[in-house]
Amino acid sequence: MNDYKQVIVVRTDLKLSKGKIAVQVAHAAVTLVLNILKANNKLWIKWLNEWLEEGQKKIVLKVKDLNELLDLYNAALKEGLPAVIIRDAGLTEVPPNTITCIGIGPAPAELIDKITGGLKLL
Repeated sequence: MNDYKQVIVVRTDLKLSKGKIAVQVAHAAVTLVLNILKANNKLWIKWLNEWLEEGQKKIVLKVKDLNELLDLYNAALKEGLPAVIIRDAGLTEVPPNTITCIGIGPAPAELIDKITGGLKLL
């Protein structure tokens, strides 16, 4: 049995409040699942179903800035993993369209770890 997970990576340079971070992470988690359901990618659907059966493991990690975040996003795409960039609407803490976090997965943990394994927990 594989180990499946979803990883959300948050920028720390924005100094977001805990509540704002929670909302951005939730946006990433939900958007990833919706994107997988719309993508019609049989492998991603298999990963999603396995992840749901295993309990929907989610890990939240941190990076220092936008460049590091975008490098991870591009690496995930290059590996064929489901990935999403989350941009804030700008109604409260940051300007409109500020990229706050990315989401990767759900996918096999070993594939995600190749990209995010060196990051620290938020």
